[in-house]
Amino acid sequence: CGKHNFTDIREFNLMFQTFRGVTNDSKSVIYLRPENAQGEYVNYVNVQRTMRAKLPFSIGQIGKAFRNEITPGNFTFRTIEFEQMEFQTFCKEGTDTELYDYFKEYGKKYFEDLGIPADHLRFHDHEKLAHYAKAACDIEFLFPFGWGEINGTHNRTDFDLTRHQEYSGQKMEYLDPVTNERYIPYIIESTYGLDRTVLALLCEAYDEEVIDAEKNDTRVVLHLSPAIAPYKAAVLPLSKKLSDKAWEICDNLSKSFMCDFDETGSIGKRYRREDEIGTPYCITYDFESEEDGCVTIRDRDTMEQVRIPITELEAFIKEKINF
Repeated sequence: CGKHNFTDIREFNLMFQTFRGVTNDSKSVIYLRPENAQGEYVNYVNVQRTMRAKLPFSIGQIGKAFRNEITPGNFTFRTIEFEQMEFQTFCKEGTDTELYDYFKEYGKKYFEDLGIPADHLRFHDHEKLAHYAKAACDIEFLFPFGWGEINGTHNRTDFDLTRHQEYSGQKMEYLDPVTNERYIPYIIESTYGLDRTVLALLCEAYDEEVIDAEKNDTRVVLHLSPAIAPYKAAVLPLSKKLSDKAWEICDNLSKSFMCDFDETGSIGKRYRREDEIGTPYCITYDFESEEDGCVTIRDRDTMEQVRIPITELEAFIKEKINF
């Protein structure tokens, strides 16, 4: 240490401080929330009574959080403003371990259902626990820069509700309708970083695929699961003369799912445009369609094409995009 000149020790607050109103005095100081959870905790009694809910029950929420990160980076992985989505599950002591294990496994299956392969996910059980935690586990994804957390599941016991009751003077107890016991519930928290989840999906899906090395022919393709692709299908008339009939197909399909329509440029360029935004199926309406009532469907990933009747289109795509 003698070889280095360190700066003076100073306080650093991970919460953003600002002022409410027109005066900048101590009475108007407020802080941007670093997490969403406490809003759910202080309102849990209201939710339970309004919904007449019995334990266990969950409150789900999506919202913004803000942290004064020392080293934001890796694109959207670590930012000072981010989106969280979470379950806060309230339960009786003694049932908490089973629910904790359930939400751990649920989180992993959720990411796999979104299209992330199991070998790119892993559990990281915490050996050192926060002061409020009985158990904690992260689900990590293998990003290009290494493993990073995208979900956290925690057994927070009754710490939060006990402290809110202690300092607010408001009862946070639950009355068990079966045993007539009053007790403060345990909380199982399962939190997902929405920005990190989207980043993980993009890292997993993005590919620059070589079609013909000799001709230097490549395509950019987004291998998103059909369940989460922005557009489930795109209708492409082979000629602008066929646009009216093709638009009718697109309009009908759009009543069931998001469907794109593109009539500009060669059919090959239109395929590539849809590949880039992750559209899993391209439907080509050609001159033969006028006679046989069939269209050609191209698969984004394999680029294979099949011809099916227009009347079977909706059922075919719905089966493929089922989550």
